[in-house]
Amino acid sequence: MATFVYQLISQSAVKTPDALALALNDERLSYTRLNQRMQAAAASYQALELARFDRVGIYLHKTFEHVIAAFACSLAGTVFVPINPVLKAPQVKHIVNDCDIKVLITNGARLTGLMPILSQLTSITHIIVTDHNATHFIEQQLDANKIVLLSWSDFMAMAFNKPIDITQTANDMAAIFYTSGSTGNPKGVVLSHNNIVSGATSVAQYLDNSSEDNILAVLPLSFDYGFSQLTTCFLVGACAVLLDYLLPNDVLKAIEKHQITGLAAVPPLWSQLCQLNWPKGIADPIRYFTNSGGVLHTHKLNQLRALMPKAKPYLMYGLTEAFRSTYLDPAQIDKRIGSMGKAIPNAEILIVRQDGSECAFDEPGELVHKGPLVSLGYWNAMDKTNKRFKPAPQRAKQLMTPELAVWSGDKVKKDNDGFLYFVSREDEMIKTSGYRVSPMEVEQSLYLHETVSEAIAIGVNHHDLGQAIMAIVCCIGEQDELKNIENTLLRHCQKQLANFMLPKKIIILKQLPHNANGKIDRNKLHLMYQNFFTQ
Repeated sequence: MATFVYQLISQSAVKTPDALALALNDERLSYTRLNQRMQAAAASYQALELARFDRVGIYLHKTFEHVIAAFACSLAGTVFVPINPVLKAPQVKHIVNDCDIKVLITNGARLTGLMPILSQLTSITHIIVTDHNATHFIEQQLDANKIVLLSWSDFMAMAFNKPIDITQTANDMAAIFYTSGSTGNPKGVVLSHNNIVSGATSVAQYLDNSSEDNILAVLPLSFDYGFSQLTTCFLVGACAVLLDYLLPNDVLKAIEKHQITGLAAVPPLWSQLCQLNWPKGIADPIRYFTNSGGVLHTHKLNQLRALMPKAKPYLMYGLTEAFRSTYLDPAQIDKRIGSMGKAIPNAEILIVRQDGSECAFDEPGELVHKGPLVSLGYWNAMDKTNKRFKPAPQRAKQLMTPELAVWSGDKVKKDNDGFLYFVSREDEMIKTSGYRVSPMEVEQSLYLHETVSEAIAIGVNHHDLGQAIMAIVCCIGEQDELKNIENTLLRHCQKQLANFMLPKKIIILKQLPHNANGKIDRNKLHLMYQNFFTQ
């Protein structure tokens, strides 16, 4: 049983040395070769004199080097910090400076974009460029900032010819994943080896993963849900297929080419995939698909089930602070419509009132997650950590040291059989005319209309109502067909919702903005329209 993150690879290399571990386009890497390269990279970190807990930033698209660099940190006793490759210099600057990254691994194009702010990245001592032609024209500027530039091949050649001997424990921090909050800069969630390994073990258990799986890694590796595709694969000796897609149709091509058996995505990507013409039989190898990062509404779920008739759907709920919390057993999909299921293995989920007492059936309360998946807190943010990571509600008063739990901020309720249903995030509730309205209820109504591909409901400032409900949607169809769609959607909502829940305004956009992890960017839309009625 793996204790440390790197052992997810090294142990599979012993069990199935010749099995494929990674695939990227036409390249392949066996577990033996992946393990060898991971060992070499860890030794090279040692040659750079990185100390235990030093941070290594990985600012790359999905490549073999990205995977090797991340897992080698675990072996070397350092901490990997995946940085979403779509982020620009200001966001990268925040992450680098917030957690004092010492080594940055990137490519020439992204390094060029960082040059204007390089002097402000004062913690960096080395930059490793994965391109074969390592942008010699910027070496002089790197010298001026006392940063050593290395090519990936030169870095790998630094490996010591001796075993790595690092003292570490399973509860040591292994990674920092930056997650966007409702306000301010992203927060770094600190994950231990135990968090990551336990998460992989839990997910592989209920997905019934095996060495026969080919799992498509289509989500960003800087997203815990995306990185989970790697850890789950490596735990069971399966093959992870890396894909940076430009168009949704690239996903279908990868499914066919690599005979994908497991597919994970977020609702906006599922919506795009639903609009494609899937060739007959292309989905036959897929035995499961998973959703997290937002609610997958029933009509989209039904479309996906029709497109992948042999696949079991797993609807999951999670938060970076505790990796994954619940899943709905596929056998319950038609019986528990709208449910987020029950706790995953190795997790305990409580629904509590403000005083910590457990809620009754059908009584909304805050979801509290306890167990080994609870992360170590936020990096460099003690106040925020103390607000979110608090003692779990006591069930056994004899315990001398209370267990820390994640208080999610999400409103959830449970039915008589213990199945959970998401209500809303407390900070997203819309307060209009004295009522509290969950945006999810409005969004569910909109998704029932055949033209709506994406929808979001927000509360915006209003002189008379306090907040007015605004819906922003993306619709399928020709421009001429959509001329009167706002009125059509409003009439549709009137049949579904109480008057106080009706949108005051429905805005039609060609495309909704998404954040770096592919989710609809609710915060950006709120900033865009918050004063729509008060200007």
